[in-house]
Amino acid sequence: MEGHPLTIAVLSIHSSPIGKLGTKHTGGMSVYIRELARTLGTRGHRVDIFTRLQEYGGRAIVQLYENVRLIHLRAGSDGPMSALALYPHLDEFFHEVERFRASERTHYDLIHSHYWLSGRVGNWLENRWKIPHMVMFHTLGALKNTTVQEEQESELRITTEKDLVQNCQRIVAATEREKEHLVRYYGARREKIAVVPCGVNLDLFGPMDKQAVRRQLGFAEGESIVLFVGRLVPIKGIDRLLRAMTHLMLPKPIRLVIIGGDDHHTPEMQNLEHLCLELGVQDAVVFLGRVEHEKLPPYYCAADVVVLPSHYESFGLVALEALASGTPVVATPVGAMETILVEGETGQVVANGAPQLLAAGIEKFTSTKGAGTLPATAIRRSVLRFGWDNVATAIIDQYLDLLRQHRTTGFAGDAAAALFSDSPHA
Repeated sequence: MEGHPLTIAVLSIHSSPIGKLGTKHTGGMSVYIRELARTLGTRGHRVDIFTRLQEYGGRAIVQLYENVRLIHLRAGSDGPMSALALYPHLDEFFHEVERFRASERTHYDLIHSHYWLSGRVGNWLENRWKIPHMVMFHTLGALKNTTVQEEQESELRITTEKDLVQNCQRIVAATEREKEHLVRYYGARREKIAVVPCGVNLDLFGPMDKQAVRRQLGFAEGESIVLFVGRLVPIKGIDRLLRAMTHLMLPKPIRLVIIGGDDHHTPEMQNLEHLCLELGVQDAVVFLGRVEHEKLPPYYCAADVVVLPSHYESFGLVALEALASGTPVVATPVGAMETILVEGETGQVVANGAPQLLAAGIEKFTSTKGAGTLPATAIRRSVLRFGWDNVATAIIDQYLDLLRQHRTTGFAGDAAAALFSDSPHA
């Protein structure tokens, strides 16, 4: 069935898959879109990713990988825009996509949209092109509003997500937990939701010699390294991790390495640096700022433990990257953590984000007695099933099932006709 290539329109309007990872608007979703597209391209499927042009004079079309193009289209002003500021310009983006498709004379077999803004445009394109539409939300506004008071989502987002849940043909959730949230908060029909986990690049992330990479990165010998990787926003719970540092009781020095953020002048960074001073842990914490995704592996391998103190995660890609690198993870019970972590061996899920509990989890993997519960190669083996090849296969199965289902309505594309008919002339 997969021998017939599909042509897929992917929408990631507000966040570019090649944006600056770790900054406020660019996180795991961008990694997901990029890696999935790359894997689909190697399978012979053609993928066009549509995103908003943010820099004046930037390249309109970028050939990302084999069979994968990133297409930048104008919508609104230049530079980053918040979701609410961008929303009134979605109709402009919709018309730009349609103009591009017409000029290229391209027929897309299906639409795969990411995030609620893209879902709205995907809904319009679905009606215009008469092809199926699959949505992946990555985070849910209603759930975010129950977790962190500092990051309340708009009623516009909640209403749009509810509408998309009711009117799209297929939703991909990264976890069973997210599926239940879609049912509880948005009244989604269970049969419409497919659970497909996120993936990890097993070629990029793998164990390295810990002492060698520590020397390479300039870390002192004889200290325990705790690592955080992610956006510096309240929902990530970094303040809880900093407070946990005051509860650690270890026989050797400890250093918390924080990767992510725009620069040291942003309010988020300044607030965290001020908290370090207030707690008296400033000498044990280093803010490295943004690190390119391809340069993260040595940091994962240098760490004794990676911590996800988040209030909310749709999945938790950082945990997969850490485990693939052979490093244990201490996390709050968010996303897929309770599914992917083997308690006491590859990591620990703490009952909540209380600093004392986070500290106890960190101590388990940094103390002389508790460190190295499993060798790095064994920790890596625990996540081999999450390789992008397996994830892509599951997503393609969803594409094919959606096309098969859509074909009965009379709107299936040429590829669907070839895929689901014995006749080569269908």
